[in-house]
Amino acid sequence: MTTHPTAGELTAAVSAFLERLTPALPPREAFMARVAQNALGIVGRELAQGPAAEAAAAARLSRLLGREGSLESLTSELCRALREGELDAASPGLLEALRANTLERLAIDQPDYRWRADGPPARSSAQDRT
Repeated sequence: MTTHPTAGELTAAVSAFLERLTPALPPREAFMARVAQNALGIVGRELAQGPAAEAAAAARLSRLLGREGSLESLTSELCRALREGELDAASPGLLEALRANTLERLAIDQPDYRWRADGPPARSSAQDRT
């Protein structure tokens, strides 16, 4: 039984603290606090979603390459196969696997990034304001 805060709980607590602190900071420090808060969000999502996303990505690459292995070794094998022309954009399942792997990674790194499956990426409302 865990009696101490988990890594996810700690990142959430520090992020909440920064959120309360940020309005009282000078502009430069407020910006840096928001950057830190975003980094903590990524860490929290990585802890919560990363293992499943990595396992799913490895499974997709295993099916594509016809062999088992770690995500790192399968990614290296995929890169080699692409470089050597064994696989290309016309290879069955390649683009689907890469798209799914990318969207899962984006869900962790940039969850506000919106993607339309029927076209190019849509700009998020935060990007529209810049």
